[in-house]
Amino acid sequence: MNIILSNSSGILIFEQIENAIKEAIFSNELKEGDMLPSVRSLANELKISFLTVKKAYDELEKSGFIKTVQGKGSFVAPKNLELMKEEKLKEIQEHIEEIYNISKMANISEDEIKELWNMIFREEI
Repeated sequence: MNIILSNSSGILIFEQIENAIKEAIFSNELKEGDMLPSVRSLANELKISFLTVKKAYDELEKSGFIKTVQGKGSFVAPKNLELMKEEKLKEIQEHIEEIYNISKMANISEDEIKELWNMIFREEI
């Protein structure tokens, strides 16, 4: 797993780590039961505070993506398909809201957006 951090992205470092691990789980790069790097080793690898990595791991555990076993490490939790679907629906909703805002600023009608949407889904572009 390769995590690339950006200081200029506007996304907090712990959230970038959290998002990178989620994406690795979604894409099956990380599979159920896979062991994650220790907090300290990932912090050393990324050259950041171990508290930042710990916060990312804590958030991942709170949301059900990983399970930490005291003295053994952190592991990818069994996939909760409903949780994964909700996560992606939230992401889609954010993009739709962005599309809505752009269309209002550019005076693009709902029908034009729907037409574009249908073309994309039919792979006509």
